[in-house]
Amino acid sequence: MTTSNLPPLVTVFGGSGFVGRHVVRALAKRGYRIRVAVRRPDLAGFLRPLGYAGQIQLVQANLRYRASVDQAVAGSAHVVNCVGILFESGKNNFDAVQEFGAKAVAEAARAAGATLTHISAIGADAQSPSAYARSKGRAEQAIRETLPGAVILRPSIVFGQEDNFFNKFADMARTLPFLPLIGGGHTKFQPVFVEDVAEVVARSVDGTLAAGTTYELGGAEVLTFKQCLEEVLRVTFRKRGFVSIPFGIASLMGSIASAVPLIAPPLTADQVTLLKKDNVVSADAEREGRTLKGLGIAPTLLSSILPSYLVRFRVHGQYTNAGKAA
Repeated sequence: MTTSNLPPLVTVFGGSGFVGRHVVRALAKRGYRIRVAVRRPDLAGFLRPLGYAGQIQLVQANLRYRASVDQAVAGSAHVVNCVGILFESGKNNFDAVQEFGAKAVAEAARAAGATLTHISAIGADAQSPSAYARSKGRAEQAIRETLPGAVILRPSIVFGQEDNFFNKFADMARTLPFLPLIGGGHTKFQPVFVEDVAEVVARSVDGTLAAGTTYELGGAEVLTFKQCLEEVLRVTFRKRGFVSIPFGIASLMGSIASAVPLIAPPLTADQVTLLKKDNVVSADAEREGRTLKGLGIAPTLLSSILPSYLVRFRVHGQYTNAGKAA
């Protein structure tokens, strides 16, 4: 087989992460050659079986080092950036990873003549009081200036087997007598299934999404923070109370937790700031069809997926009696 007859090469930054691994699988099913660019290729070997022999290549890249980004993108027809962090740690801060890193990927894609799909987040805003959302917003601006035809995807909180939201609170419910409701638990979310997000990315790589467009990806239901936790308790057969924690106190707790070295903080002050604003698809995106439904994708119900992976948090796993909540 000559080079001209090979399937297109797609570079996926952050392909070993939660969303990234599902993106890699969706692209592999479509027959693309995939170059997964990650900081630790030695820890990403689990991706290889998602494709046929030789289809998925692992390379080392760090968004803070431009040369590694350029090398990872070289020869690619399309680039997907799945990299994102939930909290800052050392040199991996929001500005370095989510703003300057995203700009580096866009510049490398432009130099290689490749198209780009960038995963951002609902709430991305260059003027946001949240450092996370601010870096996401500035990244979008930089991408539009560098590669105007890029497709930007803004998901709400993403759920799936490896998620860091529903798994976290299900784990907390195993040991705590209550669950915390930050700001009273009134913040609204629109949880979206990770495989629905991966399908949209794959369609973008296929070239079927409108170039230069920003899509907002939300699930079938809008739930408050409290309703999300109630769903966790329902699925895991746990009986737990709730304690409302004002934003100010929660922010102080987050600051203290972030100051403890060598651990991933369960909460940060910046995450508390994010919780002050609803995380749902905008009315403009709904009206203009820049959503899952607008793309003809029926959003997967949270209730149809959550039991498949939260079952491990039940007292006796799948054998726990639904009538005897712990």
